[in-house]
Amino acid sequence: MESLIKWANAFPPVSAAPEPASPLMAGIVDFHENLLYYLILILTVVTYLLYAMARNPQGGGLKNLNHSTTLEIIWTTLPAIILVLIAIPSFKLLYSLDAPVTPAVTLKAKGNQWFWSYEISDIEGLDVSFDSYTKSDDDLLPGELRLLDVDNRVLLPVQTPIRLLITGEDVIHSFAVPSLGLKLDGIPGRLNHTPLYILRPGVFYGQCSELCGTAHYNMSIVLQGVSQSDYFNWLLSFAV
Repeated sequence: MESLIKWANAFPPVSAAPEPASPLMAGIVDFHENLLYYLILILTVVTYLLYAMARNPQGGGLKNLNHSTTLEIIWTTLPAIILVLIAIPSFKLLYSLDAPVTPAVTLKAKGNQWFWSYEISDIEGLDVSFDSYTKSDDDLLPGELRLLDVDNRVLLPVQTPIRLLITGEDVIHSFAVPSLGLKLDGIPGRLNHTPLYILRPGVFYGQCSELCGTAHYNMSIVLQGVSQSDYFNWLLSFAV
């Protein structure tokens, strides 16, 4: 986790993906951008070889490459080595999804047709639970996003270890917030979990990414990263 946090702090915004707001998303974008260079190099080499063979198949082309044991070994072994090299950083990212952490905040999200229910019960004697519905076009305020903004946002403290629990009430849903690198299925009767660490204040939008019925498009997610003081004030507002 610490190495991913260092990546995120030094990672510049890119146009190919949302600006990372969590160590996991920073690692995903970094892995993608670095791997893309090698994929382009491999594509260039393979395209050149195909062009050379097609241009001169008789003299130095396909004729010379046919029945070559050495060449067969090379183009079988080399891709296997490349795949192993790709797998090493990929496994590190996969491990970080289930890395054990001691959470300061636990957020439980339950998918329903077609809204999200949230629960936070970290403070003794204060159980926070509420539903979050996507705002209709008539309820949108200036600057809010159609089919993304909700009536009740979830506030979470930044730079704080968080445990996210996901389940489903009726059918399979999927809790996805691209900027935070989150995509976890909510399955009825099962509780999935993943660590979350928000690096900076901001509003992060997501949607259900599992086809869950006719109003699937209307299951928006809004997580807002705030300071710890603002987070506690928000929690205390439910006690009034």
